[in-house]
Amino acid sequence: MLQINPLITVYITNYNYGKYIKKAINSVLNQTFENYELIIIDDGSKDRSVKIIKEFQNKKNIKIIFQKNKGLVVSNNLALRLSKAKYIMRLDSDDWLDPHALEIMSNILERDKKISLIFPDYYEVDKNGKILRQVRRHNFKKVKLLDQPAHGACTMIRRENLIDIGGYDEEFNCQDGFYLWLKFIKKYVVRNVNLPLFYYRQHEKNLTKNNKKILSNRSKIISKLQNKEKKKKILAILPIRGLKLNPNSLVLKKLKNKPLVFFTIESILASKLINKLVVTSPDNQLLNIIKKKYKKKIITIKRPEEFALINTELEKTIKHALKKIKNKNIRFDYIMHSSFRTPFISSQVIEDGINTLRLFNSDKIICVTQETHRYYKHDGSGLRSLIRSSNLKLERDAIYKQVMGFTIAKKNCFFDKDENLKIGHIILNDKQSFEVNSERDLKISNKIN
Repeated sequence: MLQINPLITVYITNYNYGKYIKKAINSVLNQTFENYELIIIDDGSKDRSVKIIKEFQNKKNIKIIFQKNKGLVVSNNLALRLSKAKYIMRLDSDDWLDPHALEIMSNILERDKKISLIFPDYYEVDKNGKILRQVRRHNFKKVKLLDQPAHGACTMIRRENLIDIGGYDEEFNCQDGFYLWLKFIKKYVVRNVNLPLFYYRQHEKNLTKNNKKILSNRSKIISKLQNKEKKKKILAILPIRGLKLNPNSLVLKKLKNKPLVFFTIESILASKLINKLVVTSPDNQLLNIIKKKYKKKIITIKRPEEFALINTELEKTIKHALKKIKNKNIRFDYIMHSSFRTPFISSQVIEDGINTLRLFNSDKIICVTQETHRYYKHDGSGLRSLIRSSNLKLERDAIYKQVMGFTIAKKNCFFDKDENLKIGHIILNDKQSFEVNSERDLKISNKIN
């Protein structure tokens, strides 16, 4: 029998996780906090899940629902409709809670009415439940750039605020936590509690292992939310040294029977968010080839040779291009600088970068890859690891490497020093970040493509 108006609703969605779900359920039943209801939604499991879940059907404070497979997000909204509580939280059926999780998070929400969403640190565990490492998030009282979202599960939310934003968007079949994060940070206060309060299981069926699906859904979410924002104009600038100064340049070398530079130009032109593309080079022959191919779709500018010399600051070229188009009455809010050496960056990736900058109100967006290797620095006495412990994963210790691709910045921030800017990022995968700097790279690109 359910309690009347419990303070917290915990709900577990399950699909074929019979191997793990009993531990998840028991972790809720063993909480030090007792004023809760537990909703278990089995989403059409075909394994032994149903039999295990039925073992709990006579427990107090538990409601069990068996349904045909409808997916995670539909199940989330079902739990929201059924909830009677002030706060609501999802627990994934392959994870489990610390016994004090509900007590600690609800106490913080009860004390501070301004906080609408709170999420804890956590332990990563292997498929057998062995702790691999502790993951510690930033101190969100000090965070200014909210581009690192809370974990989708084990995040406690004020139910009235979740209803206010319309619940979960069923257009997206995953990344529900990312969607909520983007909606909440626009209207409400979010906080982290720097205590590990749940155990996040890593195994071969994890949704988070499917990076392609995750990135695709994130892109759709960002695009949909950005469509409601006021459109900004973006000017793209593609500087090329060309064959005149560099006879060994690969700019016109063929990648799948098409000049290398055409890949970047066509990705930029395919973006609905780019208003104008400027190609600048000291090589007249190259400019004529590009102009003949793309005609009025682009603007070509003769780049002074001294600006194209090796080790010459790129900002001189950008400023020269901006000066040349001044009389063309081209209005823009952002500047994007791009490189032809990363031919596998699609228009979708470019638009993700633009939308990310706008959503989080960054000053600049750069392309990065996240480093997974361990890095050291020499302190005079020998090498010292930049990361304190392999068993403690601190969010502030994450290392990113800037790669070629593109940089997007607000027009009035483009030439400012990085230390004065709020810099966001877009993470590229191995293919997107692949650079063509040699004939060998070109051969590899043909195989990749």
